[in-house]
Amino acid sequence: MQSNSQKLGTEAIIPLLMRLSVPSIIAMAIQALYNVVDSIYVGRISTDALSALSLAFPIQIILIGIGVGTGVGASSLISRRLGENNNHAAVNAAEHSIMLSLFYGVLVAILGFLFADQILQLFTSEANLIRMGSEYIKIILIGSTAMFFPMISNNILRGEGNTFTPMVAMLIGSIINIILDPFLIFGIWIFPEMGVAGAAIATVAARIISGSFLIYILLFSKKNELQISLKDFSFDLQIIKDIYVVGFPAMVMQFLASFMLGGMNRILAGFGSTAIAAAGIYFRLQSFVFMPVFGLNQGYMPIMGYNYGHNNPERMKKTFKSTLLVAVAFTTTGFIIFQTVPELLIKMFNSDPQLLQIGTNALKKISIAFPVIGPAIIISTTFQALGNGFPSLVFSFLRQIIVLLPVMYLLGEFFGLEYLWFAFPISEAASILPASIWLRLKFKRIFKKMEETEELIG
Repeated sequence: MQSNSQKLGTEAIIPLLMRLSVPSIIAMAIQALYNVVDSIYVGRISTDALSALSLAFPIQIILIGIGVGTGVGASSLISRRLGENNNHAAVNAAEHSIMLSLFYGVLVAILGFLFADQILQLFTSEANLIRMGSEYIKIILIGSTAMFFPMISNNILRGEGNTFTPMVAMLIGSIINIILDPFLIFGIWIFPEMGVAGAAIATVAARIISGSFLIYILLFSKKNELQISLKDFSFDLQIIKDIYVVGFPAMVMQFLASFMLGGMNRILAGFGSTAIAAAGIYFRLQSFVFMPVFGLNQGYMPIMGYNYGHNNPERMKKTFKSTLLVAVAFTTTGFIIFQTVPELLIKMFNSDPQLLQIGTNALKKISIAFPVIGPAIIISTTFQALGNGFPSLVFSFLRQIIVLLPVMYLLGEFFGLEYLWFAFPISEAASILPASIWLRLKFKRIFKKMEETEELIG
């Protein structure tokens, strides 16, 4: 019987990619559904409540960045070590990433308890938005361990080729969150009406339950390829370095996204809180388009990382091409939907006429970029799978900071809100070409080295 990791190097690529990706795609779709449903409920409170969540979103992106960076770094390292048949090193990487999740959880909880109000004041001076945003984000920050542990644990399992269990964990968390939201937000049954604070409590409670499930799977199940025992944990700085060679650039990429969202909200504030709410709706809806691609990545990365560690260039090429085509199909479908029914999408959140007009315009213009975003995501993930996260960071910085924010500001300043949204497709177009060239050169060097190694062995 082959282990999960050995199948990464032998099973037919398309069936393997689908088997590994479909559970993650389903889980990501449910996660996207939770994000949208959560915002729909909050949107029923008021447009200001929706704007407050949009202002809190950049802070959540920072938390996600910490979890994603550590998790991606761990997943990449684990899959490469398994490809090298070094199970002990893979287990060590998993144990270190779990301890990192606990460290970050405690640190963020302290910062959130002390400074939530001051953080919100960075984005707006409107007292009502600060009050509601602070109510929400303080609870999220204090309960951040319940986010870090599941995110990082899911990536540990994906690194060994197990994408089914992360799907179950994400389904548990998202479904419980969706169920709890209306009870805690609107005060249904025995629960008090808590507004945006209720949305935050529902989120943290759902994460605690899904995290408890993962604790059992990781530490007590005997079916995992990596048998983790924290009793024998011994700190090794080199493992931390190996995780963050890939993980730190991925983390900084998320931080850049947070900075971009914060900067965008500052620019949009000049056009009123409704413009901020419209952007918040877009970012909730776009998760339906991009989450499946990120789910695809969860199957793609271990295959790519394993075959890179296993010196199998032909399998790497086929995996890349197959994944690229699937990603393009996902994002092009999203483009078609956003172009044809934008009004219907906005109305799910709120029927305010001004929000409908601004939001519809935003969705149609921003989604022009969707067909090229699929390949951009796969290119970024490929660098990470190869143990080199720096190029992904460079292109993320180029797209979000060097191009997007300045172009957005200039378009808004000279042409108004209606044209400001074109900054998104402009920034994507500016980054996709150099990213493609860099990856092509990277592949050329890697495959040449593999061929030379094969000749020496032969």
